[in-house]
Amino acid sequence: MPLRDEIEKHALAAGRVHADDTTVPVLARGKCTTGRLWTYVRDDKPFAGTAAPAALYHYSPNRDGAHPETHLASYTGPLQADAYAGFNGLYVEGRKPGPIIEAAC
Repeated sequence: MPLRDEIEKHALAAGRVHADDTTVPVLARGKCTTGRLWTYVRDDKPFAGTAAPAALYHYSPNRDGAHPETHLASYTGPLQADAYAGFNGLYVEGRKPGPIIEAAC
């Protein structure tokens, strides 16, 4: 966890974060279910930044919008993400600790 926590701090300290999720097969007793892998990426190099790029991963058993809200609870700033409605809770006016600005891709 210490390394994961440092990656999270670094990734979410970026001036902008890119977010996406993808399906992952999950072995369950006698079957396979579908989980989600949420990825939050920092890459400042295209913007003349010098910080190292980073990718932060979170797993969830479903695609509920509460997951990105929890993952990005401390983040403020631009978020580049697709039009998935589960991200909408991040863009609400008056959000604490501060706004997340939608930068649709």
